[in-house]
Amino acid sequence: MTRKRFQQSLDDLKENLLVMAGLAEQAIQRAIEAYRVRDLSICDLVGRSEVAINRMERDIDQAALDLLAMEQPTAIDLRFILSVIKINADLERVGDSAKSISERVRNMEALGTVELPVDIPRMATLAADMVRKSLQAFIEADAEMARTVLTMDDAVDAMNRAAYKALTKVMEEQSHLAPQALNALMISRSLERVADHATNIAEDVIFWVKGADVRHYKSVNSAKQKVQHPEKAPPAPTAG
Repeated sequence: MTRKRFQQSLDDLKENLLVMAGLAEQAIQRAIEAYRVRDLSICDLVGRSEVAINRMERDIDQAALDLLAMEQPTAIDLRFILSVIKINADLERVGDSAKSISERVRNMEALGTVELPVDIPRMATLAADMVRKSLQAFIEADAEMARTVLTMDDAVDAMNRAAYKALTKVMEEQSHLAPQALNALMISRSLERVADHATNIAEDVIFWVKGADVRHYKSVNSAKQKVQHPEKAPPAPTAG
């Protein structure tokens, strides 16, 4: 394969991944709209989109593997292909999360609408923004934009923890609302996973553009802080 044809294959791979990204982003937006208006016909659209997302995932993986098998790509091209494979998997999981949310919406609609102490649309907006921004970073090969996505994940994690605390309290104190609260809790968890996948995509963009592996950066930084600022050890017991 000539360099020109190889570059065209890379461009095609990127274009197909962006189509996949559009489907995944649309699926999560539809799932949240279904939650907001309790429209089961929107849930049906989410279910049908998952079929297309799964098909595209297989096609993109195969195209990427073919390029790896046929060529000896340079370092940055190799990082690009590997990043595409990983981003592809995360986008498929975003689609899975959208389907999971739509299924929970079906359950909630069957149970009847109740007021719950959780702002799912707000959490969804932030998670969707993370997906959109991470994909924009991929389109523009912008590692700095990707880094901003990493900092957004803390807010979604905090919202998920708050939802867990509030909804488990509902289940404990208002048992008749437990099924609805559980479904809302699972939706919150799915949105937290969407944010995690957006974070993964952003990390892969940084790896592609900069060659830097920033996976698990939060756990590594946390470990460093514990080493630098260890908690004061308890006093040794005195002999009795």
